[in-house]
This record gives sequence, structure tokens and C-alpha cells, in this order.
Amino acid sequence: MPDLTKTPAAEETSVATDAQAVPAVPAPGKPRSLWADAWRDLRRNPLFVISTLLILLLLVVAAFPGLFTGANPESGDLTHHFLGKPEYGHFFQDGWWGYDKQGRSVYARVLYGTRNSIMVGMGVTILVTVFGGLMGMLAGYFGGFWDSLLSRLTDVFFGIPFLLGAMVVLNAFETRTVWVVTGALAFLGWTQIARVMRGAVITTKHADYVVAARALGAGTKRILFRHILPNAVAPVIVVATIALGTYIVAESTLSYLGLGLGNGAISWGVDISDATDSIRNNPHVLLFPAGMLSITVLAFIMMGDAVREALDPKLR
Repeated sequence: MPDLTKTPAAEETSVATDAQAVPAVPAPGKPRSLWADAWRDLRRNPLFVISTLLILLLLVVAAFPGLFTGANPESGDLTHHFLGKPEYGHFFQDGWWGYDKQGRSVYARVLYGTRNSIMVGMGVTILVTVFGGLMGMLAGYFGGFWDSLLSRLTDVFFGIPFLLGAMVVLNAFETRTVWVVTGALAFLGWTQIARVMRGAVITTKHADYVVAARALGAGTKRILFRHILPNAVAPVIVVATIALGTYIVAESTLSYLGLGLGNGAISWGVDISDATDSIRNNPHVLLFPAGMLSITVLAFIMMGDAVREALDPKLR
């Protein structure tokens, strides 16, 4: 039987107390996108932070080498022929890494060589990502005849040895500037990006949101660039980031062989080639440009690995 001794005011107080005892369920927030989750993971990844700081430092050195040295990297004084070894008590002075066989500051040449190497690496990466990504996206989306045609074209270029093909192409030019080397490497290096993009588009084009957009009457251009590309570009970014270091190595290799940058251009590959003869007596002339090359490539590979872990749900 109900308790008749309770007044209405007491019942209201009891109900209010029970309501306060039940915690309120927070309203569900807006779900984070893949890119938001990836950025959150990247900020917590020390590998990404270290590689990003290294790359930012390299970009500053490449853009403003004069801030770090006042020496002219092309000016040599034969009285400084192999003069001085690395002097670690005189940091950031023009001769603290010694001089090469032509009396040029090794420190200044390494810093100024950063510009050409970074320009070639980033230029090739941008070109192959745009062209290879477009080819792969068209092949994967349209399929059929266009897929067969573009895939066979990709296979033809993929069958050409990368360095050997670049050597043949560059040998046809008398003047090999940064843009010539960049174009030659991009001409042969877009195939991997095209294959990755093709596979990602084939997987993405059957997703429910793409089918819904097509059913609502969205055009091909809108579907490709509004729905498919943002969801298929993640693996391409990973491959392009790692490949950037490979292109820097390729430029240095070609310069070492005498088929890269010419006309007195400053490059790590050129300095490594010039220092080969004196590696026994003056190893520092070789080790500093080679070490800078290794650090640069390692930084981009570390960043690529961190981005791959952040964008691949299977690795979380």
C-alpha cells in the first residue's frame, strides 16, 4: 500500500534527489576524421617530432644559408689546400670543418649544397605526386579500356631502370641545371605513385558514400575530387614522403657520377666525388657532405614511417 504519511512536497524532494543521483549522459560529440586522428597521433610520436624539427632546420638552411656562414662556397684559396681539420672549439666558423683540395670551406659548401638537394628532392616529389596520382586516379576510377591503357603505359616506364634511365636522359643535355635534373627524375619516377593511387581509388570507389553521391546525380569531377581523392590520398602521402629521400640520393648519385648538376653547381654528390681521392689523408672532406646527406634522407624516412603509422588503422 502507498505510504500516506508522505506529503507531496516530500515526494518531490525524493524525486529530485533520485534525479541528482543519476549522472547525466553526455551528448555524443562529433566523431573525429581520419586526418584529425592522424594529427593527434603524430603530435604524440617522438619520431615525427624529431624528423619534423630536422626537416625544418634543413629547409631554413636551404633557404638562407648565408645566416649560418659568411664564406663564399665557390671561392677557393690554394693557401688553404686541405688546411685545418675539424675544430670543434670554433663552432659555426667558416673553417671549423676544414678546407678541401681547392681551399674552399667544407662547412660553407655543405650548407649551400643543401639548397640544390632539397630543391631537387621536393621538386621531383611534387611532380611525380601530381602526375602519377592523376594517372592512377583516372585508371582506377574509369577502369576498362582506360585502366588497361594507363596501366600498360605505367608498366613500360616501370620497366626502365630508374638511375640508368636518368643517366641516359641527362646525357642528352649539355647544361644540366636543377630543373633539368628534376624533370629527368620525375619523368621516370611517377610509376610507383600511380600504382599506389590506382589501388586506393579502386578500393574507395565502391564505398557507400561514393555510391550515394553517384545516385544523387553528382558529376564525375565532383566525385573524384570531393569524395574519392580525400579518402584515397593517404597511402600516396606516405609513399611520397619516403620517396623524397630517395630522390635526394638519386640526385647525389648522378652528381657523383658526373651526370647530375653541372656548371660548377654546389651539390653534396659533387663534393663527395671530389673528396674520394683524398679519403685516406683527409677523410673529413668526404664525411661531412656524406653525413649531411645521410641525416637528410633519414629525416624524411623517419617522417614517412611516422605518417604511415598514423594513417594506417592496422598499425594502431
